[in-house]
Amino acid sequence: MGRLSALFEPETVAVVGATDREGAVGRAILENLRDGFAGEVVPINPSRDEVLGLECYADMSSAPPTDLAVVVVPPPVVLEAIREIGEAGTKHVVVITAGFSETGGEGAERERELREIAAEYDLNIVGPNSLGIMSTPNGMNATFGPENAREGSISFMSQSGAFITAVLDWANEQEIGFQDVVSLGNKTVLDETDFVEEWGDDPDTDVIIGYLEGIDHGDEFVETAREVTDDTPIVLVKSGRTDAGAQAASSHTGAIAGSERAYEAGLEQAGVIRANSVQELFDYARALSGLPEPDSEGVAVVTNAGGPGVLTTDAVGDSRLRMAQFTDETIDDLTAAMPDEANVYNPIDAIGDADIERFGDALDIALGDPNVGSAVVVSAPTAVLEYDKLAETVIEKREDHDKPVVTCLMGGQRARAAEEVLREFGIPNYFDPARAVSGLDALARFSEIRERTIDDPERFDVDRERAREILDRATRRDDNRLGVESMDLLEAYGIPTPEGEIVDDPDRARDVAESIDGDVVMKIVSPDISHKSDIGGVKVGVADEDVYDAYEDVVARARNYQPDATILGVQIQEMLDLETATETIVGMNRDPQFGPLLLFGLGGIFVEILEDTSVRVAPIGEGEARDMIDEIRAAPLLRGARGREPADVEAVVETVQRLSQLVTDFPAILELDVNPLVAGPDGVQAIDLRLTVDTEEL
Repeated sequence: MGRLSALFEPETVAVVGATDREGAVGRAILENLRDGFAGEVVPINPSRDEVLGLECYADMSSAPPTDLAVVVVPPPVVLEAIREIGEAGTKHVVVITAGFSETGGEGAERERELREIAAEYDLNIVGPNSLGIMSTPNGMNATFGPENAREGSISFMSQSGAFITAVLDWANEQEIGFQDVVSLGNKTVLDETDFVEEWGDDPDTDVIIGYLEGIDHGDEFVETAREVTDDTPIVLVKSGRTDAGAQAASSHTGAIAGSERAYEAGLEQAGVIRANSVQELFDYARALSGLPEPDSEGVAVVTNAGGPGVLTTDAVGDSRLRMAQFTDETIDDLTAAMPDEANVYNPIDAIGDADIERFGDALDIALGDPNVGSAVVVSAPTAVLEYDKLAETVIEKREDHDKPVVTCLMGGQRARAAEEVLREFGIPNYFDPARAVSGLDALARFSEIRERTIDDPERFDVDRERAREILDRATRRDDNRLGVESMDLLEAYGIPTPEGEIVDDPDRARDVAESIDGDVVMKIVSPDISHKSDIGGVKVGVADEDVYDAYEDVVARARNYQPDATILGVQIQEMLDLETATETIVGMNRDPQFGPLLLFGLGGIFVEILEDTSVRVAPIGEGEARDMIDEIRAAPLLRGARGREPADVEAVVETVQRLSQLVTDFPAILELDVNPLVAGPDGVQAIDLRLTVDTEEL
């Protein structure tokens, strides 16, 4: 393990605030440590000489050297206690005490000071407002929870302490074990990224799971998780998906919730498997922690019950998996081994009187098929079938073929006895066929994650200083919004724009129009008017002789619509042939957690109506830019559907990457829309631009 190894593998643990008072948190933590921890437990309390039979010390300076300190003193004295811990040379601290940023005001200031002390002494702090931590190999339960964890290979973090206590109570009944358990609390110093990195280096952690309400540094999390998921799966439940849920999460933990689309994109790019419920979280974890990866998406279903077999088949159809197509040899072998009434095609129905031998033969033949990557054994209880013997047969065949197998042995007590046998060999049993398939689906998803190729973002040759000069315009005026008057920003980053100019009088408008071949497009230029076409602020196909009057008209319409609007002029622009082109949008919104969130989709007037868009966290490489384009429903339009001439998709891919570089190079850009970005057979043209700038960042 890495820099946090002493946090989970301490030889000595101090409990600062230990007490023998009934009902006190300090007593509960001390009891949990005393009763299971393999190392030394050191109580710290200036009012006691002894606590629960253990010698007690007045302060950290008089105590033996400790690897880990657990702090459970009142909020006003926490900072003093942390400083004493730092002076004593202890580097790992768990702060149980609440009353920090989750309470606002004075608590937030106290948390800021805690962060400063941690930096001064280079402390690794879990919490504050934490239930504590556990590590089962050494029996360390440094929490005030009522349940200890069983030993296992799942490492678990949660932003909710109550969630941990409930999960452990349930998991013990289900005989699910853990390696390490961490209650993150307010994440003042250590956060989810630190533990993902640590557990990714831990050979005894097979799966990382978690419940999160927010991710504080999304860009760091994505970078770290991408490396970890090359070997170790990460499964998360992320709450706060709705506006109401996000608000509740913020008030509960002091977290600032980012947009749900940013989390979706960030977790996907990080290689995280996202669960939608606690049940899914552990269904996935059980499969990922005990089974080998499938070598193909083909699934075989072996059952003695027609109805559950059909349900399983439906579940496979709803997943990324597929029902395996058996080879002729497999069909022949099954026909020879099964009774005439049996179905030897997938799903294999061995019929209701199937005994252990018939089940075993069917599973053995199915797993031997080269088109089968995994299998689901589905059974209803019968008088001729003993579930514990069936479990032993499943274990034998799974090991013979080294392919993942999950079971759906439906029933109560009969199934529980078999589950104990299966669990020892890492084979999960599920009552619901859909859950069994979801476990295999998680395995297939992780295989895809491990095989993915992530391109490094390309660095294009751009005029960064020219771009900075254009953005600096926002600092020279009261408004931090820029529009088409800043189209040169796109040109500086190699994004093509039509020929044109912004003018502030009708005579100049006519001169510019005459210098452009063909008719022109005229648009009012105002940071206060977003939907220019809705107010008649856009005129298309204007001939040279009509430009003067058109200029007067669009300005008048803008003044009538919003008398106090800032009018910067009228844009005269080359008119493009849109008959063979597709209007798209490329944009960015800077998310508080993940940073620049890129958007691509069908643009023009349809962007807000159809909402056909895809998103990624920048920076991105060519592969992810291409995926963004492929994901939208309108992608066939770009590729030449219904006889249309294909757009220059390579130019679109490059433009998305160039925009990614622009918004990464300039964190001051808070929002940016290029809409429409016209994609035609001969390339792309950015027609319109809007952006918002944080002038203090320039």
